[in-house]
Amino acid sequence: MKVLVDVSIVPIGVGTSLSKYVAECEKILKEAGLKTMLHANGTNVEGDWEEVFDAIKKCHQRVHEIGAPRITTTIRLGTRVDKEQTMEDKIKSVEMKMGK
Repeated sequence: MKVLVDVSIVPIGVGTSLSKYVAECEKILKEAGLKTMLHANGTNVEGDWEEVFDAIKKCHQRVHEIGAPRITTTIRLGTRVDKEQTMEDKIKSVEMKMGK
């Protein structure tokens, strides 16, 4: 099943700068062949359910490996079976309704 996920992985106990941890997760998601869209508070990920969640698990493992003693993650997801829909499709639909 295809899934669209908005994920925010937040290391705890590593100080205030989190960009090195975000970068490590972005690398893992890309290496998994998943389509991603980084935003200010997380990453949108598009792909097969198992592949997406396997990559999120690998992100957790990597973030722990590089020093985070604790992680909190927020995941919002959506699935659709009536038609194929990409992240770009969803954005274009809203933009069209806004007259763009």
